[in-house]
Amino acid sequence: MQSLTQKDWPKIAPAGSRLFIGSGAACPHALVDALLAAQSHLADIELAHIRTYGPTPWIDEKRRNTFRANAFFMGENIRDAVNEGNADYTPCFLSELPSLFLEGVVPLRAALVMVSPPDSQGYCSLGVSVDVVHAACRAAQVVVAQINPRLPRTFGETFLHVSEIDYMLESEAELPEWAPEGHETVAKKIGEYLAQLVEDGSTLQVGIGDVPDRAIRALKDHRHLGVHTEMFSDGIRELIEAGAIDNSEKKLNRGHTVASFCVGSRQLYDFVHENPHISFRPTEYTNNIAQIAKNHKVVAINSAMEVDLTGQVAASVDGKFYSGIGGLMDFTRGAVLSPDGLPIIALPSTAQGGAKSRIVPFLSQGAGLVGSRADIHFVVTEFGIATLRGRNVRERALELIQVSHPDFREELLRNARERKLIAAYEKLVPRPVKEIGGIEFERIRTNENDYVLRPLHPSDERHLQEFFYSHSAETIHKRYGYSVQRMSRERASELVGVDQESNLALGVFERRGPRQRLRAVGRYYLDDNRKTAEVAFVVDESVRRQGLGSLLLKRMMVIAKRRELKSLWAFVAADNLPMLRLFEKHGGRREGGLTDNMAHIRITL
Repeated sequence: MQSLTQKDWPKIAPAGSRLFIGSGAACPHALVDALLAAQSHLADIELAHIRTYGPTPWIDEKRRNTFRANAFFMGENIRDAVNEGNADYTPCFLSELPSLFLEGVVPLRAALVMVSPPDSQGYCSLGVSVDVVHAACRAAQVVVAQINPRLPRTFGETFLHVSEIDYMLESEAELPEWAPEGHETVAKKIGEYLAQLVEDGSTLQVGIGDVPDRAIRALKDHRHLGVHTEMFSDGIRELIEAGAIDNSEKKLNRGHTVASFCVGSRQLYDFVHENPHISFRPTEYTNNIAQIAKNHKVVAINSAMEVDLTGQVAASVDGKFYSGIGGLMDFTRGAVLSPDGLPIIALPSTAQGGAKSRIVPFLSQGAGLVGSRADIHFVVTEFGIATLRGRNVRERALELIQVSHPDFREELLRNARERKLIAAYEKLVPRPVKEIGGIEFERIRTNENDYVLRPLHPSDERHLQEFFYSHSAETIHKRYGYSVQRMSRERASELVGVDQESNLALGVFERRGPRQRLRAVGRYYLDDNRKTAEVAFVVDESVRRQGLGSLLLKRMMVIAKRRELKSLWAFVAADNLPMLRLFEKHGGRREGGLTDNMAHIRITL
């Protein structure tokens, strides 16, 4: 290893060379500045890199005759140059990029990287950016290092011996910091929904961007979470400090948070410095689908620009490149293959200040597809959770319309009908039950099962049919007062597609892994006087005596009170003693005698 001088650059970068620039917060800006200062002695140099933080002077107009950037994943500091044709973009799975370097598909003359000062054994650390830097150092003919005392010394596969470094430049510099900007309120709501999906003991992957980093902070009350991710952010640090993440139930690298790079606050950089519980590994390991899938309950949380009504996911729109493919598909497929894994897209429902829906009838012309219809299990916005796994195209469209912004639902519904994605009879625009407050998704745990209570959605049509056909003749008679033989799709659609702003229909769904099964329904219909409502329940025979009927009645009473109703009433068969006791438990009183063996019960609110 020798000290770098300006005279060395023509040897390091002969005409026509390709140089790699270190990534993330460890971009070696001092080396880049020195390289650019030697411009007059260089010719036709390609600068290959993934996302970097900080300035990108190599794309300035005055550099274009000598330097050409080639980004494999990009940030806002180079995006315009790519879209204006002044820099190149190479689409690539990040998991495959190391092999492009090592196999000579994209040969590297030199790697310009940042490292910590060497220890007593001569080992430097790559610090906060191991990702593809690790492979670039092995593949390049020449390694040039900026030695920065401010770079955290991290553990894992981060070490580079001084004998592997050809040239060095000592230059102390603060690392660029990053914090999420905007989407705070929306991301908090998205996080509340994510918290309902993520189980204790899950292993998290958190994608790049404001929304994933903010949203995961809602997981602070979870326990025994693990991390196997690309990006280590302040959001993950906060979960570790809150005791939510301890990596104790991971199957792979138990006890260690695994990441390939980190970017965030100075507090984050201090946190990872010499932290033995954080293992920085190269991208070919962290993004390897087979490695990801070795952990159970992998939850991959990524964001996107658009999702169409069939479940396709786009990372760029309108023919413009935004960031690239990155690791989204690596972790999505890894989560799919993980036992009980959950690939999730979390995104705000709108863009451009609310002027454009991110849930769209079809992807915009020139959109960059990063997720097929079969890849994503859940789409989460601030308006709820759309379940896609195992859902047909009609159900998907209804699920996604349900989580779109209310301002765009009517237009999306009309488009879906015109394209025959949904049936002609499905016309009611889904509306939220505002009186629930918070999120429309409540997890309920009994001694026997794990349930979700939420409003019924138009996409629950098939769930309701299956629920109806599971009833015994006795249950049907007690619910309807007469024998009902059939629940058609049209009738089921009417029952799940109620006007939730006036009437109410709630369902309790049993959760078994990713599967949900409707187990109980409670509903009321507003009377003409708009001050009272008729209420009805059905609870599956197999889950009775678990308090589900009582739960539904209590929730409906709360909503009815908030809507300023005066009372709820029902006709109950005189021999239906459990239902009579349920109403009486919650203040129900009989009015008059029996009519056709039916008792008239009223609850005054």
